[in-house]
Amino acid sequence: MRVSELGEFPLIERLGKIVDIRRADVLVGIGDDAAVLADRGDELLLATIDSQVEGIHYLPYLMRPEQLGRRALVVNMSDIAAMGGHPQFALVSLALPAETEVEWVEACYRGMQAEAGRFGVLVVGGNVTRSRSGVSIDIAMLGRVRRDHLMLRSGARPGDVVLVTGQVGEALAGLHLVFDPRLPVEAAVREQLITRYLEPSARIPEAAVIARSGRATAMIDVSDGLSGDIGHICEQSQVGVRLWAKLLPVSPAARSVAEAMQVPFWKLAMEGGDDYGLCFTAPPGAAPDLCTAIAQETGTVVTVIGEVLPAEDGRHLVLPGGQDGPLDARGWQHFGRE
Repeated sequence: MRVSELGEFPLIERLGKIVDIRRADVLVGIGDDAAVLADRGDELLLATIDSQVEGIHYLPYLMRPEQLGRRALVVNMSDIAAMGGHPQFALVSLALPAETEVEWVEACYRGMQAEAGRFGVLVVGGNVTRSRSGVSIDIAMLGRVRRDHLMLRSGARPGDVVLVTGQVGEALAGLHLVFDPRLPVEAAVREQLITRYLEPSARIPEAAVIARSGRATAMIDVSDGLSGDIGHICEQSQVGVRLWAKLLPVSPAARSVAEAMQVPFWKLAMEGGDDYGLCFTAPPGAAPDLCTAIAQETGTVVTVIGEVLPAEDGRHLVLPGGQDGPLDARGWQHFGRE
């Protein structure tokens, strides 16, 4: 069987059965945004790794090296944030074609350092090797979280509500504008959305408020599309879910792209990765205070978009017209489709 036939997440599940992580200092292994390891006192160590591969994660003709450096760091910081933690250290592995210009590599690192400096992250080492098939950047990141602030995908309970930070679907709208520059949207909207795709941000301050509150029950970052990412919470928490399309926080700019593409606005939200917002669950009584606290401390709006159901009730998306259909995981999946 080829990995393209099996798929990304079934492959991860199979590999997880091979490695042995049964040890007292491994609290959470494969299956969440980051591994959770016993550390010192009331703190836990978080460890994650992610890649930016030329032609898969980014387009070299579109993204400046500074933007690529920032992005490579953000995708890892977002995983740490999804656990309620704060990123601290990064190790960078570069695979470079021999003809890569030194100035390009230095610019990439300057972008990386600029993003690291915003949150006190230190790039403490790494590796450089030759590539025969484009640039690849792998970053391993370590962070810490207080034990009582740790957020997992596995804590959602029936009766909880589902919330999301910021707006969803803008990055995918920007990517559509890259691939189809003829789409009739205003120039300012085009620039806004393409920048949103090229320059994502990790929701570290928002995650800190959520984790510190002690009221949220599960959390994940929106990196592969809301439909797929909420599915991970359902799997790990053994619950179902119902989302309402009309409640999805899709900006007027992203809606204008959906209209130009002649697709429903909610498809951008459900299928779009690269927004790097946070999707989390909480008891309904806690949601108003959480939304207020996040808005006051970070300026980010939080929206209730659904409810958690018992597992046997399944996963649903209620369309704007009231039709209740299945929630299909149509977000990004490596090996899923070309």
